[in-house]
Parts: sequence; C-alpha cells; structure tokens
Amino acid sequence: MKSGSMLRTVTLGIGCLLFVLPFFVMLCTSLKPAGELAANHMLSLPRAPDLHAWRQAWSYACIGTACKGLSIWFANTLSIAIPSLVLSLSLGAVTGYALLTARTTTGTVLVGLLTFGLFIPPQVTLYPTIILLRHMGLFATTTGLVFVHVMWGLPFVTLLFLRFFQSLPPEIFRMARIDGASFPVVFARLLLPASLPAVGTAAILQFTFIWNDYLLGLTFGSSSKLPIMVGLYALATPQYGHNDYDVSMAAAMITSAPTLMLYLCSWKLLARGINGVTAKG
Repeated sequence: MKSGSMLRTVTLGIGCLLFVLPFFVMLCTSLKPAGELAANHMLSLPRAPDLHAWRQAWSYACIGTACKGLSIWFANTLSIAIPSLVLSLSLGAVTGYALLTARTTTGTVLVGLLTFGLFIPPQVTLYPTIILLRHMGLFATTTGLVFVHVMWGLPFVTLLFLRFFQSLPPEIFRMARIDGASFPVVFARLLLPASLPAVGTAAILQFTFIWNDYLLGLTFGSSSKLPIMVGLYALATPQYGHNDYDVSMAAAMITSAPTLMLYLCSWKLLARGINGVTAKG
C-alpha cells in the first residue's frame, strides 16, 4: 500500500472512531442498570443489558410537569416536520424550475438573493420574525413554526433543485417547447420523474434540519406542541434532583433514531442526488 493511501486510510479510520465513540458511549450507558453506571467505566460494556431506561424515556419520564416520556414530543415533531417538509419540497421544486426558465436579470438577482439568504444565521432574524408572526396571528402556534421552517428551508431547497435541473440535458426543454408543452406539463411529466434523486436529497437534508432544530422550535412553537429537541433538553437538564444518565442517553438515542435510520436506508439516494447536483460544472 502506498504511503498516501495508508495515510488516508488511517485518517479516515481515526475520523470514524471519533464519530462512533460518542454513539457507543450513549448506547452502552442507556443499556446499563443504575447500579453499573457508578461502578464501571463509561466505555465498559453493560454486564446485564436492560431496556428499562428506554421504556422510561419513551413512556413515563418526567419532562416539565408531565410524566409521559418522549412519545408525546415525538408526535409533536412529526406534526411539524411532515407539513414543513412537504411544503418546502413543493415550493422549492416549482421555484427552482421557474428560476431555470427565467433568463432575465430579475432571475439572476433572485438566485443571488437566495444564495445570500443561506448565509444569514437564524439568530439575526429572530426578533423581526417574531414581529411578523404576531402581525399574522401565528406566533406561538404550530402553523407559525411550520411557516418559519418553510421560510428557512426554501432557499436551500430551491437552489438544490435549480442546480439539479441545470445538470439535465438542455435538449429535454427544447423538445418540450417545440411540442408546445406548458410550464405545468414540463414540470410534472418531465422534471419530477427525472429529479427523484434531488427530491430524496432535499427531503433527507431538510427533514434532518427540521427534526434536529431546537432554537426555532423553542422560539416560535406552541407551548402545548413543542418539538422533541426541546423535550430532550428539558429531560437531560433537570432543575431539581439528580440526572438519570441512563434515561438521558436512551432519550438521546430515541431522538436521533429517525434521522439515523433515514440516512442508513437512503444513503445511496443521497449520494445520487449530490452527484447529480455536482455533475455539471
């Protein structure tokens, strides 16, 4: 093996180890009975694995004043993530195609503004967004939180679809225009079937952002339907008493399970979508 290849292999191996190590500690801690946590090292394997912490984290752990576990918060997050994802993908795909067909200065300016929007941190716009949602009557509501997620995801999703559409052979669009196909026909019958990798990539990345969000959910969400990351933080940082680390680690594993399973089941689709976006210089 050449020295360059060996160096890459060692570097990747170290990187993988550093990435997997926290996950390994979380898993081992969540499976250890309470008596083993203080007696054993955190890297040691559980002697008698127990799912009690997982059951408690899911069903009856106390978060705030309710002792119903993360199951309620899990359902809350799904009710936020699914409509946010569907609206983001739908609007982003249509907007990306509209920008593709806009050969004017206005289209170029809009693409530049969307690109600029990707670099604006959410913290900068919290107060103006609060004022906007108050005027719309949507502040501290699930609808308002969905609106915020769509607003923040739209630049990224739009540019991803635009870049993927630009990688398609231009003959497709020329032939469609010669045949007299309208905007909706070209979009629905030609672009969407060809852009499944882009749809999958946008869905995976946007769902991950929405699911892992804490700041926007805490700021704009309804007090009765806050997302799971807010619940996880409240569970892992109790105001009174000691912290049950096995329950906290089990809760963290449950919280990360949807995005982890999504990546494991669709990594090939994600790779195809990224390759499609970067295929054309």
